[in-house]
Amino acid sequence: MGFWGPGGASATYFLGGRHHCDTGLHACRPLGPNTSHWPESSWTAPQEFVILGFSGWPQGLRVLLFALLLPLYLATLAGNLLILVLALVEPALHTPMYFFLGALSAVEVAYTLVLTLRMLAGFLLPPGGQAVAPSTCAAQMGLFVALGGSECLLLAAMALDRYLAICRPLYYPQLMTTGLCWGLLASCCVGGSVLALGLTTAIFQLPFCHGGLVNHVFCDLPAVLVLACGNRDLQEHVLLVACLLLLVLPLVLILLSYTRVLVVILGVGGAAGRRKAFNTVASHLTVAVLHYGCATAMYARPLSSRSLEEDKLVSLIYINLTPLLYPAIYTLRNRDMQGALQRVVSQRTPGMTHQTEFT
Repeated sequence: MGFWGPGGASATYFLGGRHHCDTGLHACRPLGPNTSHWPESSWTAPQEFVILGFSGWPQGLRVLLFALLLPLYLATLAGNLLILVLALVEPALHTPMYFFLGALSAVEVAYTLVLTLRMLAGFLLPPGGQAVAPSTCAAQMGLFVALGGSECLLLAAMALDRYLAICRPLYYPQLMTTGLCWGLLASCCVGGSVLALGLTTAIFQLPFCHGGLVNHVFCDLPAVLVLACGNRDLQEHVLLVACLLLLVLPLVLILLSYTRVLVVILGVGGAAGRRKAFNTVASHLTVAVLHYGCATAMYARPLSSRSLEEDKLVSLIYINLTPLLYPAIYTLRNRDMQGALQRVVSQRTPGMTHQTEFT
């Protein structure tokens, strides 16, 4: 029947010539696209999953990448913490837009602590990878989906806020109340959590074929789903529907909203007001396109057309570099954030004279 070799290496699987072990995916797959012909007696619930990470890469390359990405990790964490602290302590930033920006930074901090740190650890794994319990694997998957889903919904909420502020300015104070802001934030978090619970439960209800070698840095959805036996059409369809609801549909709505906002900006107001509004919209739109574009490229594809080795390479950018751009975009292009930072520094630095705010 086959077996998992020592140290996490997979031995050759065979069953009447109908199966083979794909070393690129580190999973034994049937020749059919979504249905396994393994006898049901061989379908098991693994006692553990083995996260391979980058353990198969040359040690010198792994050390080099770790040394390069560690400063990026620290910069990402510091940048998002800075935005979060400014949104909390600076009265000038106590507005709906910066409320959502602070919430987005809080999600990014959690994302960085949970997943980016997990990816860095993937460079230090011993040969054969790291064994984790199924509950740990499920928790990793659930946290990733919950944080990613909440971020997708938060970006849509930020687009709604800018649309109302610029296109409906007379009604904006009455519409975007404190209660509505908290309600939208709670809805984003609950929506992401419910989706995470549903997807994780659906995937871990599947049986697995004699092993659990996860060819990724954590228990990502495709990397675990590819290990499943039986008919996984339902789970694949659920994943694609989730991508449609969380990635494609919100991105379309965001693009339509910001298109309307840009039309309004170009038609009214003075040059200074147009420039400030345009910079704000450009920052939000850049972050949205980066986030939704990378996530769509990662997840809105069927299992039959993906390579998990390529997914790991893409995840290096998606998990490490993209989050670093968010605080840079929001702080470098945002005059309010720059002014708030200058005021906080001048107020909390002994002997420092008060400086004029950025114009």
